[in-house]
Amino acid sequence: MKNNTIENCRIIEIPKVHDERGSLAVIEKGCFPFEIKRVYYLYDVPSDAFRGGHAHKNLNQLLIPLSGSFEVLLKDGTSSNRVLLNKPNKGLLIVPGIWREIDNFSSGSVCLVLASEVYDETDYLRDFNEFQSFKG
Repeated sequence: MKNNTIENCRIIEIPKVHDERGSLAVIEKGCFPFEIKRVYYLYDVPSDAFRGGHAHKNLNQLLIPLSGSFEVLLKDGTSSNRVLLNKPNKGLLIVPGIWREIDNFSSGSVCLVLASEVYDETDYLRDFNEFQSFKG
C-alpha cells in the first residue's frame, strides 16, 4: 500500500505461557492482522551479511527472532527507523510499502517470517529508486 508509513509497523506481543518447565509462545488466528499464507525462516546468516533490501506492494509480514537477535531497518520513503529484535515472544509487523533491510545477526540467530501471501515476484520492489517512485 502506497500510503503506509513506518508508524504502521509495530511490535506485536505473541501470547506466551511460562512455568517452571520453560516458556511456550502461541501463534493463533487473530494474534495479528492477517492470515498466514507462507512461512519461512532465515538462519546461518553471517554476522556481516544482510537480508531483505526490498519492499512489498501488498504483502504483510511478521518477523520473529526465534533465537538470537538481529536488527531491521525500516524506510517509508520519508522516514527511517531501526528496530532490534531479540525476544522470541515479540514480532515486528511490517506492512506493505515499507522498505526493509535485516542485518547485525547474532551467532545462531533464527528469524521466522510469517507472510500474508504466497511468493509472488511481481509483489517485490527490489530497487530503492523504484520503491521511491512507487511511494511517490
